[in-house]
Amino acid sequence: MIPVKVSDRALEEIKKTIAHKNIPAEYGLRIGVNGGGCAGVSYVLGFDKKGQGDSEFTLDNVPVYIAKKDTIFLLGMEVDFYEGNDARGFTFIKSDEKQKSL
Repeated sequence: MIPVKVSDRALEEIKKTIAHKNIPAEYGLRIGVNGGGCAGVSYVLGFDKKGQGDSEFTLDNVPVYIAKKDTIFLLGMEVDFYEGNDARGFTFIKSDEKQKSL
């Protein structure tokens, strides 16, 4: 089971980053969360080695790692990539909220 979706746009940008930023071959995409107290959680996206106890899956030859403790916070989330005049970057969207806006 893959707890988080990654849009085609985001996956394309991730692959560009791997190709142009010399990400080591033993690294994969880390999706996770920070925090969890009164302020809630913030979502994290980066490159990292697989840790002990990580869940692992592959998206179009890109290994993805998620710490098991983060899985509950990522269920139903989608990583997307936004590019506009005002900003550019990765975003985390609740899948049900995205469907509401369609």
